[in-house]
Amino acid sequence: MKKTLAAAVIVTLILAPLPAAAKMTIKLGVVTKPGSAQNIVAEKFKEIVETRDPGRIEVKIFHSKSIGNETEILQQLQMNTIQMAIITGGPFDTFDPIVRVINYPFLFKNNAQADRILDGPLGAEILKSLESSGFKGLCFSENGFRNLTNNRRAVTAPADMAGLKIRVMASAMHQAIWQALGANPTPMPWPIYTELEQGVIDGQENPLWVMDVYKFYEIQKYMTLTRHVYSPHIDVASLVWWKTLDPDTQKFIGDAITEAAVFQRGQNRAMNAERLAMLREKGMKIMENPNIDAFRKRVAGLKDMDLFSEPRVKDLLGRMLAATR
Repeated sequence: MKKTLAAAVIVTLILAPLPAAAKMTIKLGVVTKPGSAQNIVAEKFKEIVETRDPGRIEVKIFHSKSIGNETEILQQLQMNTIQMAIITGGPFDTFDPIVRVINYPFLFKNNAQADRILDGPLGAEILKSLESSGFKGLCFSENGFRNLTNNRRAVTAPADMAGLKIRVMASAMHQAIWQALGANPTPMPWPIYTELEQGVIDGQENPLWVMDVYKFYEIQKYMTLTRHVYSPHIDVASLVWWKTLDPDTQKFIGDAITEAAVFQRGQNRAMNAERLAMLREKGMKIMENPNIDAFRKRVAGLKDMDLFSEPRVKDLLGRMLAATR
C-alpha cells in the first residue's frame, strides 16, 4: 500500500505542470519625452520583449525626467533601483573616463564608420569597461551628430563663438570642447527650453531630432551644421540586476535591446533630411558649410589634455583615432 501511494505521488509530480516563473518587471529610465530618440529605443524594446514572451516580462518606461536627470538615473542603476536605461554618452564620463573617447570631437566621419567602430571590438571594450562602475553595457543606440544653435549671431568659424554661453551636458569632455572653441560652456541638466527662451543661455548643441521634438526653432534663430561630435546613447543595465538573470534571459534581453537600437538608428537617419527642411521652413538660418577645418584645429590639442591621461583611456583613444583616419 505504501509503495503504491508513493508511486502515485511520483506520477502526480511528474505530470503536474511546472510552476510559472515569477513575472519580471524591468524599470527603464530615460530623461527625454515620448518621440525622442531614447524613448523610441525604449518603446521598441518594450514591444519586442512583451510580444515575444508575453506575460513573463513587463517593461515600465519612466520618461521625461520623472525619476531624475541622467546622472541620477545612472546612480539608480548602480543601486538596482531601476534595471535599465538609455543614456547619452556624455554623463558617463564622471563614472568611467573611458567613455570620453567616443565623445572626442570630429572622431567619426559618417554613420557607417560610427556603426563599424561602436558595434565592433573597440565599442565592446567600452561597454565592458562600464562594469567597473556597476553598469552592464549592452549596446549603442543613436543620438546623432551634434550641431550648434544660438540666438545671437551666425557662426561659421571659431572666432564667431567668442562670448557665447552654450549649454553643455555634465561632461568634462564636452566642456573642454567648447572652451577650446572660445565659447562659455555652461553645464545644465535637461530640459533647457525655458533657459533658452529667457536668455539664461545663448545656445546649445544637439542632433537635428532635438531641434524638432523640443521645438527649438521657436527660440533659436541660428543653426550651424558643425557635426562636431557623433553622440551615441549607451543602452545599459544595472550590473547587480544583470547578474541575477539566467543566461537565456540575459541573451533574450540583450538581443531585444540591440534590435531596438538598430531599428532606432535607421529611423533617426531616415528622417534627418526632412527635419532639416522643416527647420528651414520654420525660419531658422542654417549655416550648412562652416569652416570645419578651423574648428578641427582649435580642438586638436584635446588629445593631450589630462582628460586622457589615464593610460587605458589614452591607449584606447590612440587606437580609436587610428581606426577612424
